[in-house]
Amino acid sequence: MTTARGISRAAAAAVLLLGIAATTARAQDEGAAPGRANRPVVRPAELAAMLDAYTVMQAQTALQLTDAQFGPFVTRVKKLQENRRRNTVIRNRLLQELRTLTAPNAVADENALRDKLRALQEHNDQAAAALRRDSDAVDEVLDVRQQVRFRLLEERLERQKLDLLMLSHKRATPPPPGGRNP
Repeated sequence: MTTARGISRAAAAAVLLLGIAATTARAQDEGAAPGRANRPVVRPAELAAMLDAYTVMQAQTALQLTDAQFGPFVTRVKKLQENRRRNTVIRNRLLQELRTLTAPNAVADENALRDKLRALQEHNDQAAAALRRDSDAVDEVLDVRQQVRFRLLEERLERQKLDLLMLSHKRATPPPPGGRNP
């Protein structure tokens, strides 16, 4: 099916697959890390871009977006996803700082702990408000049925990402001596 944007869903899927293939080829050309022969290396930014493109393609189908909805939807979903990633990075950094301050060999300064804990809480509050704002912006483009479908799609895609991570971890973990990976 070709849309007014001049690109078919099949063409969009082909572009995504070409991007993955190019990333894989480049990783093989650059050489894999020791012990990871012939395994592609995908940079986090490239993976994020691929996942964003996949999300948009899946949303276009699942939500049955009109041509008028497509552009604003893509812009707003990308902003939502970028903000989620950025907030996760910041939150993880703050948590790591708390881990360092509470490590067994660390001398815990109560004021430093209180300040870091306050910073984490403020970040959580700001991130939640930004997430609500970004989600509301996406919802403005969609009707109520599409909003429900989008929430369900996000949940399904998140589950698929976790499944892929688990599979990747299983494949990356060397089998025990005399055994094999499940």
